[in-house]
Amino acid sequence: MNVDDDRGLVPDVRRIAVLRANALGDFIFTLPALDALKAAYPDAELVLLGAPWHVGLLRDRPGPVDRVLVVPPAPGIRTAGSDETADPAAAMAEFLAAARRERFDLAVQMHGGGANSNPLVSALGARLTAGLRAPDAPPLDRWLRYVYYQPEVVRYLEVAGLVGAPPVGLVPRLAVTGADRAEAAAVVGPPGRPRAALHPGASDPRRRWPAERFAEVADRLVADGYDVYVTGAPDERPLADRVVEAARLPVRSLAGELSLSGLVGFLAGCAVLVSNDTGPVHVAAAVGTPTVGIFWVGNLINCATPLRARHRPIGSWTVNCPVCGVDGGGDVYPDRPSTGSCDHRESYVTDVPVVEVLAAVADLAGTRDR
Repeated sequence: MNVDDDRGLVPDVRRIAVLRANALGDFIFTLPALDALKAAYPDAELVLLGAPWHVGLLRDRPGPVDRVLVVPPAPGIRTAGSDETADPAAAMAEFLAAARRERFDLAVQMHGGGANSNPLVSALGARLTAGLRAPDAPPLDRWLRYVYYQPEVVRYLEVAGLVGAPPVGLVPRLAVTGADRAEAAAVVGPPGRPRAALHPGASDPRRRWPAERFAEVADRLVADGYDVYVTGAPDERPLADRVVEAARLPVRSLAGELSLSGLVGFLAGCAVLVSNDTGPVHVAAAVGTPTVGIFWVGNLINCATPLRARHRPIGSWTVNCPVCGVDGGGDVYPDRPSTGSCDHRESYVTDVPVVEVLAAVADLAGTRDR
């Protein structure tokens, strides 16, 4: 239960810290909660405690976040980038000292169950702390029990509610800037035919639909009048190349060619994105682009948008490891191991048929044309 039944607004709030330092999609899930905090405390500065990439994404972008403070790498918080070489303990001590000088009035944990994040939030020295608490996590001043199966957007809206911030919207929205569009145009050029994007990557191979299936989708879309592009991070170039090479019709890889800002601008100009369950599918939805997402059933519950006017998430019902048959335990994320899970990383989503994905794209195209 919540250790503090008073969930009303906190008086005299001038500065709010929100911890959310993990991946791209994870940040998108918190946007409605951040909007709620900003609406409830319009005169307060909202400071995101995030990763280095948040700085570039949110600089000069309209939205609820006023400023980003980069949290040093730490277990359960975020992993170090290749260019981060400072001593972790010293970096964290320096960060906490600087954070305490900020004199935060509220510190809100939107970073998971709290085993690692709640001690960090408590160390910020804020007047009041709030957030989630799993059984292995210390409490905050106001907290909710972390239960794994819950839509992520709703989870963090409930956290915002702990400090008296009711929802002002249920759908993540990410503003698209002129700089986003300009970078996309410089890389991809002016649009000709309608553009379709394919994103075959995902950090965990268990969430990846086979590259050859993406190539089949690409061929059909090209034949149907789309210019098709394959997106990906620099380290996903080989995977994007597999899609391009397997396709029989011309498809272009953009893997490693766009910054995160450029990706936002590019996706905003697409007619549809077909993607695994990973950051770009959530970004695309947040900028208003129709999506066909391929989800393992557990992630369909937690991560897929519930909207159907412009989105068609497709679920795989595989629940046992395709290699050894062990129950996946509701856990297709490497940082959340389940009891009895195996070490195999074979895809859990190969049972999603190409015909279903193509039908979803066609259905979205028909909806758009009506």
